[in-house]
Amino acid sequence: MKMICAIYRSRRNEATYVYVDHLEGLVRVPQALLRELGGMDRAMTLVLEPGRQLARVESAAVLRAIRDQGFYLQLPPQPDMAAGQTGGPPC
Repeated sequence: MKMICAIYRSRRNEATYVYVDHLEGLVRVPQALLRELGGMDRAMTLVLEPGRQLARVESAAVLRAIRDQGFYLQLPPQPDMAAGQTGGPPC
């Protein structure tokens, strides 16, 4: 399945993006999530098809999430645990 996908960037959370079908826009994204993200700005539009590798995820996973729930939420990468960054308070 090929889809033209609109990608929106969170105004509040850096490196947080929401992928949606460009024909539907943000209508299937829960209002509570949109409030938490502080609003969204359209970042780009691209054609997604299975097998295309995105920066952090396989396009098939994005397509599946959009089909099943109406959107795909991409969160910022977690700190590198191997480098000793746990994100928690120091011991």
